[in-house]
Amino acid sequence: MARPAGSRNTQYLYLTTTGRRTGRPREIEIWFTQRGGRYYLVAELRERAQWVQNLRVAPRVAVRVGRRSFAALARVVDAKTEPELARAVRKMSEKKYGWGNGLVVELDPA
Repeated sequence: MARPAGSRNTQYLYLTTTGRRTGRPREIEIWFTQRGGRYYLVAELRERAQWVQNLRVAPRVAVRVGRRSFAALARVVDAKTEPELARAVRKMSEKKYGWGNGLVVELDPA
């Protein structure tokens, strides 16, 4: 599958969630990988990460990668029910960044 424009050499993805308490937009810069048209993030702080807590409450997010911006539906990948996917994403992150330990989050472009 072809990669979306602007993502091939891009190191960071910008994720905007809706604050679960304030309702205000919250943007983070984070490493990412891609697989099958979806984007994957790894949360080092796992469930303690504020952005993970935000997307659990409001899974509709905004994403910016390079020059491309789009809406996406976010979800936490359950490593118990989808071990192959979680393992593959961690391996891709390890290869791209030298690190891949954490909670895997999938972004499915809307």
